[in-house]
Amino acid sequence: QVQLVESGGGLVQAGGSLRLSCAASGRSFSLYVMGWFRQAPGKEREFVGAVSRSGGTTDYADSVKGRFTISRDNAKNTVWLQMNSLKPEDTAVYYCAAGGGSFSPMESSYKYWGQGTQVTVSS
Repeated sequence: QVQLVESGGGLVQAGGSLRLSCAASGRSFSLYVMGWFRQAPGKEREFVGAVSRSGGTTDYADSVKGRFTISRDNAKNTVWLQMNSLKPEDTAVYYCAAGGGSFSPMESSYKYWGQGTQVTVSS
């Protein structure tokens, strides 16, 4: 069982930066692939990026590649999403998720989800 709590969301102007954190409970954090997803109003939830168990491999959606960076610290049971050069279209609720299976952009690969944190980017 893993519980995830996101933080760090807020309101930022276009071009600005935010760093989201996701703190995990439990001792088995390093066993999980960690993903970030987002859901904009009226849209389906979409994959943002993921990081492997060791942190050595990351994958990103094309829409955020080059602007967002995912990292993790297994000793701190934490994963971060650094978001730079934010655009109004990045406005969404951001969720972190933990998956015990393969490294994947699919929601179905992730078993545990946080409650989400709102990111709003003004133009």
